[in-house]
Amino acid sequence: MRHKLYPDARTALADIVADGQTIAVGGFGLCGIPEMLIAALRDTGVSRLTCISNNAGVDDFGLGLLLECRQIKKMIASYVGENKRFEQQFLSGELAVELTPQGTLAEKLRAGGAGIPAFYTATGVGTQVAEGKETRTFNGREYLLEHALTADIALVKAWKADTSGNLVFRKTARNFNPDVASAGKITVVETEELLPAGSLDPDHIHLPGIYVHRIIVNPHPEKRIEQRTVRPE
Repeated sequence: MRHKLYPDARTALADIVADGQTIAVGGFGLCGIPEMLIAALRDTGVSRLTCISNNAGVDDFGLGLLLECRQIKKMIASYVGENKRFEQQFLSGELAVELTPQGTLAEKLRAGGAGIPAFYTATGVGTQVAEGKETRTFNGREYLLEHALTADIALVKAWKADTSGNLVFRKTARNFNPDVASAGKITVVETEELLPAGSLDPDHIHLPGIYVHRIIVNPHPEKRIEQRTVRPE
């Protein structure tokens, strides 16, 4: 087995990224995003990307960095309300958007990782989400056929990893990361802490290392907060 640890994000991406790829990125808002890997992806200069992610970050952080450099041609996402540049590019016709209900997006990624090509769901029936999609009735209720998602590269944020690629996520930062990891043909993980193989309790592992191909360590991520509301004194 090839050693999975890489010295930095640039090296981990250098020989695998290319124009026109589909990239799946973990995170929810700015929580649990692989921020160093996203910045390194921007620095490669690749373009015409299709990005699968819950959202597109904010204007100056997360996937917003790729939008700023106009490297994304299409977003497959479930929420896009925090990014003015996203709005501008969409309204001008520069950016294509496939808006997907959040649970459906998670299941499309999970199905892709499990080798399931498609599934039926009632979510979106009778809305614009259903336009152009095959439907079928089960037990008197109408369902949409949704196709699974896979990606050329998956970028994932973990709290702890061992050198075999077994991952532990921290609380809500777990979010879309396991599903994104399983859906990538090549999965690159940014972890805060790296441990020797065998040191993680198997019962505490959230994602087995079979899904992980490359690892970088970022011990001090910025972990920005999108919006902070505090009670007046």
